Amino acid sequence: MGQAFEEAAAPPPAPFTKHGCDHIFFIGFLGAGKSTLARNLGGMFRRPYVDTDRLVERQCGKSIARIFAQEGEASFRRRETRVLRGLAREQSLLVSCGGGIIETPVNIRLMHEMGTVVYLEGDLADSLRQIRSVAARPDFKSRKHAARLFEHRRPLYEQAADLRIDIRGKSFEDVSYRCAELLLERGLI
Repeated sequence: MGQAFEEAAAPPPAPFTKHGCDHIFFIGFLGAGKSTLARNLGGMFRRPYVDTDRLVERQCGKSIARIFAQEGEASFRRRETRVLRGLAREQSLLVSCGGGIIETPVNIRLMHEMGTVVYLEGDLADSLRQIRSVAARPDFKSRKHAARLFEHRRPLYEQAADLRIDIRGKSFEDVSYRCAELLLERGLI
């Protein structure tokens, strides 16, 4: 996995090597603002953005909740990996990833082969406040389940990350500007 760069690092950043097709993948727990960030940065830098969950839904003509209910999580994760593999044919995408994309080790490898992984690091409480529709989140069964899932996934996000952005207590606009700054400093956007 890539070396994680802390947001608060004081010395000038070391050169950061671009991978494969130079995508930027945003990972983090549900409600972290990955889609909003990809959309905001896409507008700032005139760069296309995609959402892996929406791509899966488009490919199979079903909502994620329906895929989970009818086919199970394993089927969804296979579809998610297929979508990621398909991004190798593209260039310079901003990719909002589903919260569980890091559950499949090959997905982490694929993201690193194709670009840079940015972890939006926040608190569970912040994420839960951002969730508008629990029904649309098949991996959200209850607050207690969400807390266990959050604790399970946090080290996976940390290990997968090339860069981390602390989103706690920040507006989407603040996160967008901070992320843009970090990506520009490293020549990634």
